[in-house]
Order: sequence, then C-alpha cells, then structure tokens
Amino acid sequence: MKEKIHIMGASGAGTSTLGSSLSKVLPHTYLDADDYFWTTKFTKQREVSERRQMLEKDLSRNENYILSGAVCGWGDNFKSYFDLVIFLWIPQDIRLERLKQREFQRYGNEILAGGSKYEQSKTFLEWASLYDRAGMEVRSKTLHEHWMADLSCPVLKIEGDYSVKERVDIVLDYLNTN
Repeated sequence: MKEKIHIMGASGAGTSTLGSSLSKVLPHTYLDADDYFWTTKFTKQREVSERRQMLEKDLSRNENYILSGAVCGWGDNFKSYFDLVIFLWIPQDIRLERLKQREFQRYGNEILAGGSKYEQSKTFLEWASLYDRAGMEVRSKTLHEHWMADLSCPVLKIEGDYSVKERVDIVLDYLNTN
C-alpha cells in the first residue's frame, strides 16, 4: 500500500474531490495544498517559508496521507515525501465549465459584471484557461510534467473525463496491483 500520496493537476481537474473521496476508503489523512498556500482562501497568499513549515509539520506527523493540489515551485523540497503521485487531466472545456459553476456556487451573482467578485473571478478563469498551453512560468501542464519527470516515485496518470467513482476505482485497482 502506498502511504504517502500526492494528487495534482489543473485547477478544476478534481484533485481535491479525489483526495477527499480516497481518504474515506483508505486509512489516510487528507490534506489540501490550498490550506497551506492561502491565509485567506483565494485572496491572500501565505509566505512560502510559512507554507513549507506548516506542510512539513503535517506530513511528518501523519504516517499515511493524501495531499491534493499543486506544490510545484514552493514545495519542490517535498518531492521525496511521496511514494505515489497521481496526475489528473481533463479536457479544458469541461474543466473551465466546472470552474465557472464552482465560482457561481461560491459567490453567486457577485461574479457577474458589476459584482464585487467579478474582476477576481474573471482573472482566475483567465489564469485557469492557460493550463494546457502555457510554459513553465505559470501553473501549467508543462510545469507539472517537468515537475513529475524527476520524481523517484511512480506516477499514475488519469487523463480523461471520469466520474469520481471511476477515478477512485482506478486508484484502488492501481494500489491493489502495485
């Protein structure tokens, strides 16, 4: 059994959903990189040194864990902490539609023109749309593939629009055969 799992992918690919779902069927503590990255969720970033210190503490105190989200760049020193990395990718049109729906669920009409969250939401969606075509300068597929290239642990790639149950089953099948 893999004890230290990291799930990564684009925003909206389902890393948090898969991590949370797996933690309900595996004896693993669930951790979300967003909880380390942000002091005020999606508004104010935490200092890099503080993120690293907090994550180090939580990874060290848990024997089995699932960490969802991206730590590329600020968390490169944690590469050796994982014995399995799961990479999620879904087509951009599906992913962006999920993100638009999630933004509306979080903020309602405030994301519409004239709303208090309009500019923030617009900027976020523009950033998220760069994932499949951007280079190393932003969180992108290119950056993620580069980050995964020199991992010492196996990488399970789940690419396509699968349901949460299908993804959980893919991971469980992998864990049972490796």
